[in-house]
Amino acid sequence: MGNAILVINAGSSSIKFVVFVTDAARPLAPAFRGTITGIGTAPRFLAGSAAGEVLADRAWTRDDGPSEEALLGELVGWIESRMSGERLIAAGHRVVHGGSEFTAPIVVDDGIMRALKRLTPLAPLHQPHNLAAIHWLGRAHPDLPQVACFDTAFHAGRSETAMRFALPRALHDEGVRRYGFHGLSYEYIARALAEAAPELYLGRVVVAHLGNGASLCAMQGGRSVDSTMGFTALDGLPMGTRCGSIDGGVLLYLMARGMGVEALESLLYHQSGLLGVSGGLSSDMRDLLASEKAEAAQAIDLFVYRAVREIGAMAACMGGCDGIVFTGGIGEHAPLIRARISEGCRWLGVELDAQANAKGNGRISVRDSRAQAWVIPTNEEKMIALHTITALGAGTVRAASKEFVDA
Repeated sequence: MGNAILVINAGSSSIKFVVFVTDAARPLAPAFRGTITGIGTAPRFLAGSAAGEVLADRAWTRDDGPSEEALLGELVGWIESRMSGERLIAAGHRVVHGGSEFTAPIVVDDGIMRALKRLTPLAPLHQPHNLAAIHWLGRAHPDLPQVACFDTAFHAGRSETAMRFALPRALHDEGVRRYGFHGLSYEYIARALAEAAPELYLGRVVVAHLGNGASLCAMQGGRSVDSTMGFTALDGLPMGTRCGSIDGGVLLYLMARGMGVEALESLLYHQSGLLGVSGGLSSDMRDLLASEKAEAAQAIDLFVYRAVREIGAMAACMGGCDGIVFTGGIGEHAPLIRARISEGCRWLGVELDAQANAKGNGRISVRDSRAQAWVIPTNEEKMIALHTITALGAGTVRAASKEFVDA
């Protein structure tokens, strides 16, 4: 009999899921994947095979839509009905923030849940939804172990200097520090790079996770040295709708003009980035690349400029750069953006192979390039599944208590 792991990535109104199966004869492999969208309004449950065949598509109206608990219960029931000799043994969740306390995946119980809720102010747009999925799944299936896997954990081993802001020490001790995010993606890339290019893995690499959320990670020997994201997932590069790094004086200026916290949050997280610079045209790089509008070109120029600038900073942290790895939606699928960023990094020794870049998989730099360039697709869901298996194997599985279920 094989085992199955349910991986959940929960957002404000939707849940993405993947079911992985494994046994003694098979490596970890996806069996099903899908989404639950329209949570709280008109839910829709869509699931398919790993090959893309639609296996379930059910929708509800606003009036007859089930609760979050019922939706997750239906998800687990559907998974179990499709199992062929496998047993669902656990659920692994992406949890954005682990703070300074949680630096490795952990099986969730009532105490862990309370501690994670206390971190909500550090990730107000992500943490509540990550934890809500754990809460509702715990209510629907209290005997199913659940493992929290943290986006911050991969960066936890960085130097104290890399994690500090130049603020009073009391604030650092309170938790105001540079955590870094996209850690599940970077950890997967580190493992993949160790197999694809072992010598480069041991060297100084800048990984560019470029998508609607975007960041860079300076990585040496497969470990995080620094990252462009800091206290929140708002920092660093311009993103789809997030501004990236910004002078704090701008925020003081806006507040002095009467902008409140909620309006400021909306501006920085939802109205800025590619969307804001393009004049509201789009937050999607594909739309901007297809547009002839000057505002679209300006948004692309800024994205490339800031990526090149920050790659230089990441290289400086390591005393040089032996290679760049592109991943994420833009990093994997936009050869023009890769080419422009690589051109800006010629001073680091990056020389692109145009044909390889057009194909966009594996090594995309010429053979004698002093610094290599690669495209490696990320797989955060598989990383979560691997972490969940590790947590289960560590003997830390505990059935959820009633207190946790009712928390």
